[in-house]
Amino acid sequence: MVPESLLKKAKGLVVPPVDGPLKILIVAPEVSPYASVGGFARVTAYLSRALIDLGHDVRLFMPKFGFIDEEKYPMEMVRKGLRVPTGTPEKPHLICNVKFSVVPGGAPVYFLENMEYYEKRANVYGYSDDPLRWALLSRGALEFLKKSDWQPQVIHCNDWQTGFIPNYLRTVYGKDRKLMPLSTVFTIHNLMYQGIFDHRTISELDFDDGRSQIASFFSERLNKQNFMRRGIIYADAVNAVSKTYAKEILTPVLGEGLDRLLVEVRSKLFGIINGVDYDEFNPTTDRLVDTNYDANHLEKRVRNKLALQGEFDLEQGENTFVIGFVGRLSEQKGLDLIFEILWPFLKEFKDAQFFQVGGGDGKYIEILKKLKKEYPEQVGIHPLPNFTLPRLLFSGCDVMVIPSKFEPCGQVQLEAMHYGAIPIVRATGGLADTVENFDPLKDLGTGFVFKEFDKWPFFAQVVRAYEVFQHKRIWQELQKRAMRVDFSWEASAKKYVELYKKAIHRHRRVLIVEGQIAPEEGEQD
Repeated sequence: MVPESLLKKAKGLVVPPVDGPLKILIVAPEVSPYASVGGFARVTAYLSRALIDLGHDVRLFMPKFGFIDEEKYPMEMVRKGLRVPTGTPEKPHLICNVKFSVVPGGAPVYFLENMEYYEKRANVYGYSDDPLRWALLSRGALEFLKKSDWQPQVIHCNDWQTGFIPNYLRTVYGKDRKLMPLSTVFTIHNLMYQGIFDHRTISELDFDDGRSQIASFFSERLNKQNFMRRGIIYADAVNAVSKTYAKEILTPVLGEGLDRLLVEVRSKLFGIINGVDYDEFNPTTDRLVDTNYDANHLEKRVRNKLALQGEFDLEQGENTFVIGFVGRLSEQKGLDLIFEILWPFLKEFKDAQFFQVGGGDGKYIEILKKLKKEYPEQVGIHPLPNFTLPRLLFSGCDVMVIPSKFEPCGQVQLEAMHYGAIPIVRATGGLADTVENFDPLKDLGTGFVFKEFDKWPFFAQVVRAYEVFQHKRIWQELQKRAMRVDFSWEASAKKYVELYKKAIHRHRRVLIVEGQIAPEEGEQD
């Protein structure tokens, strides 16, 4: 334990030591089960639980949306009438409340309550004043911590919506004695989203270098400020959700205009792959599948294929080669490649079927309907969001196709592998980090991988998978390897703990240089 005298040198600023359990506040716009638009919400929920299991004091901070049922999730008021500065003289404060809730098995959550910007909104995202809403979340979290008895050592910020937190902390609150010791980690879940503006076509007049003063809540300038850029600049540590994606965003191709900045700060840039909650996504116990099974009893798995075929009213057959796609219908996911190869593949291989679950871009929905009309006996589609059907696809499909243009991490391949659905992926981002190409000579690999974003290498891997599927013993060994790969959240959480400690040490060095604290014995100034 660091002596108290060493913690109160210089100007008397107290910086808690990093020995032992950490205190961590994770701030996010959505957290499952309270608000869940996509995989992001599950990531924040699973990571927080895994960190708690490792012995750390973890709490979450998110908006109190109106659709969150307080009877289902009982809450207590912990701060009433929190005044959040807006930076606008005409309306200097927004009044909020902070409520607190804990669900069994989950992390404690603070909810920022505001009638106008959260409770009256039917959705999490998609409003013209979203920058104001997320600036309110960011500054509201810091104002709450100023008055709270519980103080974290690190604030974990997630994606552009929380990018203002490190910025506020180092500028507006730069001299606040209570907040000054707090370090920040900023996680990039998808660099493509940096605000509500199009960062690719922004004019020079509207360009935000990230270092100017944060605009007031009600200023038009706020809508054009780059939350993502500011999070990267001011955070003590930055991470992407896979090692490969952390490297890819250093390039102009996938850097989304921030590649030069990321190269400048690469010493604080890391990559940590997302995990899977194997308690929830477990074919042995999953109640959403027709028949439970494990890697040692794959003969039971075929019943789920029959159930899947029955669910979509297609001909049932154990030896049918079943292809699946689960995810958002967007250009990023490689839908164009999928449709380019499906027409000739289904025409040539009548013993193949294709199933799809997930909503999104209307143009892809129309193509799916056309595909279904042309191959009614081989295609089953559900072009809408659904949280139960994916499990049926994971447990019943033979392969899952994920030919993404880019993929920061990806959850589908991780979940599919644990259910024995073999992924066919493009080697990009998290897909490259998590799927090993099948090697028949060495009897290694967990899936089928291609490199170029082109229909022909993708088509080749789908045909290759079809041919391997005909050899049941080899196919089952491939399934067993995929099902036994460990991408648990425990492993990822341990890496986040190391990242938090790096952020704390980095911020400590900054405070020493600024003269806010004195170096400890043996610590270089």
